[in-house]
Amino acid sequence: MTEEYDYDLFVIGAGSGGVRAARMAASAGAKVAIAEEKYLGGTCVNVGCVPKKLFVYASHWSEEFVDAAGFGWELGEHRFNWSTLLQRKNKEIERLNGIYQNLLENAGVTIVWGRARLTSANSIEVDGKTITAQKILVTVGATPSVPEFPGSEHVISSDQVFYLPELPKKIVIVGGGYIAVEFAGIMNGLGVETHLIYRGDKLLKNFDQPTAQFAAKEMQKKGVNIHYSTNITKIDRQSDGSLSCSLDNGQSIVAGQVMYATGRRSLTNDLGIEKVGLMTRNNATIETNEQFQTSIPSIYALGDVIGTPELTPVATAQAMVFVNQQYGDGTRTISYDNIPTAIFCQPNIGTVGLSEEALKAKGVAVDVYQSEFKHLKHTLSGSDERVLMRMLVDKGTQKVLGMHMVGPGAGEVIQGFAVAVKAGLTKDQFDATIGIHPTMAEEFVTLRDISYSV
Repeated sequence: MTEEYDYDLFVIGAGSGGVRAARMAASAGAKVAIAEEKYLGGTCVNVGCVPKKLFVYASHWSEEFVDAAGFGWELGEHRFNWSTLLQRKNKEIERLNGIYQNLLENAGVTIVWGRARLTSANSIEVDGKTITAQKILVTVGATPSVPEFPGSEHVISSDQVFYLPELPKKIVIVGGGYIAVEFAGIMNGLGVETHLIYRGDKLLKNFDQPTAQFAAKEMQKKGVNIHYSTNITKIDRQSDGSLSCSLDNGQSIVAGQVMYATGRRSLTNDLGIEKVGLMTRNNATIETNEQFQTSIPSIYALGDVIGTPELTPVATAQAMVFVNQQYGDGTRTISYDNIPTAIFCQPNIGTVGLSEEALKAKGVAVDVYQSEFKHLKHTLSGSDERVLMRMLVDKGTQKVLGMHMVGPGAGEVIQGFAVAVKAGLTKDQFDATIGIHPTMAEEFVTLRDISYSV
């Protein structure tokens, strides 16, 4: 570091990507500081992946209690205590915040609490104090975006749902993406009458549609009320505190809570972007090159704020590449092809590779291998939940281009198969693999008949 700067690297935003970049850069010998105005760990640790998955676990117990009877268990009366879940969840998040703080401090990173704003190519202001750095890394992430309409002040987002003082008896969730469907499953599983409202005619429009539609039907079987091609025009608070939602089809729904999960926006407002002249896109994400460098050479950005897939593992992978390029041998790169992901709706969706729709758009001739069946567990439980597994294979090369699953633990199953898809394995290589019996996952190596071709 030259003596004219306070730090070699100053990171704005202590989410997953920012924390990883800061501590890895510090471990590589750089003098690093990181600014955060809210909490360590960002969305994922505090109001995203981690607490959401804990809520998913909690909500699934209602089904486990019912299923247990089929295996001979005689259970007494049981009830759910929302405040206990909140307290236990909060304690775990506090523990993780402490771990993040220790990781940073043990690596020698200086934590600066407060809102950081860019003031020049090499300077930042935090609470009136100017700090200089040879390089600045912006990792401020994104936040839920709620549209403005009459009564929109009454709604909550996914951030607030983790801290509701009471669980409503009835909830309306608006949206058709993964956050909306996940919380629909959570609330339904916790015993809340759940209505999912979506303006389109199909949920999860960016995912493989046969997979998404299968999952939607399974959700409906479990009790989620899905209202397609519908939107809320206004919300009125009633004298008893409930919320009356007027719909564009002339109907209305009265509920104790209304949650919007209709998209996220980059947290680039009040960051000094305009002041320093940083180039952004129309959706407020920051433009960068493959080295995460912005239009200002000394300022870099990564994670949700640059418009790449909004996934925690993507941000942390980008952070590792950034540190390698800036403070290592510069050999690492990142590919956004074949990123596996899961939707923790109920039942879960796991997916890697391309969807049937994407392959059609590319003009790739594909053989579709598909299996739908009842999970062995449910032959005794009495549940009518079913599993779907789909494999999309290039007709010419026999390369497996996509794998999609709906069923318990789909994310866990697909994570393993993602290695095979990333490695470019063929259908013959899958066929040559001996399965583990009896498991759901073995179905992916025993698919023999083509269901249809596209």
